[in-house]
Amino acid sequence: MSFRADFLAQLPRLTAATAEAAALALFRYQAAHCPPYRDYLTALGRDLRGVARVEDIPFLPIELFKTHDVRTNPAEWEPQETFLSSGTTRQQRSHHFIRDPQLYRQHAARIFEHYYGPLRQWTVLALLPSYLEQGNSSLVAMVEHFARESGQRQEAFFLHDHAALLRALAEARQGPARRVLLLGVSYALLDFAAAHAGRPELQGLTVLETGGMKGRRREMIREELHAELQQAFGPAGIHSEYGMTELLSQAYSFGDGRFHAPPQLRVLLRDPSDPFSVSSTRPSGAINVIDLANVDSCAFLETKDLARMHPDGTFEVLGRLDNSDVRGCNQMV
Repeated sequence: MSFRADFLAQLPRLTAATAEAAALALFRYQAAHCPPYRDYLTALGRDLRGVARVEDIPFLPIELFKTHDVRTNPAEWEPQETFLSSGTTRQQRSHHFIRDPQLYRQHAARIFEHYYGPLRQWTVLALLPSYLEQGNSSLVAMVEHFARESGQRQEAFFLHDHAALLRALAEARQGPARRVLLLGVSYALLDFAAAHAGRPELQGLTVLETGGMKGRRREMIREELHAELQQAFGPAGIHSEYGMTELLSQAYSFGDGRFHAPPQLRVLLRDPSDPFSVSSTRPSGAINVIDLANVDSCAFLETKDLARMHPDGTFEVLGRLDNSDVRGCNQMV
């Protein structure tokens, strides 16, 4: 069995206790077989024999997904799907080449069900206008898969059609007993809430925001955003998703702003002024992320997000580093 096949076989069974060894094995594999990552490591002049802990791993700047073909063993496969980051016509969009589209969808569903229970118990509705309009969105692909797996009768996407969404919410209440998930980019949820606050269809939902004003509204801190949404959707906490085009795994927050990550996704923090000062005990800093589902691209990424880490391993996203592009599913500044 190849390294890739063996690694993917163990991926769903990883635990916090086994994930570090898996990460080190994947690092050695990608250091040899992912050309942009290999070139980056060579340019750093680091002795890779000294990498004994995940904190020792050099992380690839996430901007390279805009300018390079970040694939592991690229001679062996051609992309079956390409995910593009959100952005304006003036911005260069990141591209994540996907070898196995079903791997992403099934992995994302396993993470969701780990935290929220079987998709068959949910009706999944989404307000993601900018992602639908720009196309090639990993978030749209995930929601499409969730809706298909749920077996729901309702369409999942509503673009700007609030009336159709209200009808779908009312219908979901009248059908078989299901929980209703309304997932949306922040500005679209705010627009919907402002237009329909007080409607009974907005009560009793699980609202999951994916971040992002996309230049449509002023930026808000997360607490302000959630407080405004709660005025329309009720006092239950607003949930959040942390994900991005360059990742195949997601973390979720269940109403308190703290993200919980599955074993396949690990967040480490670095000193924002020193990209190589990575620590598992730093209380705050810039996010370095290990996504072990990125077996075909690069699993070790240096992002431009800032976070606070809590002793229980959960993290809060605080904003973006100065001068970084406003992009992705979480740009809460």
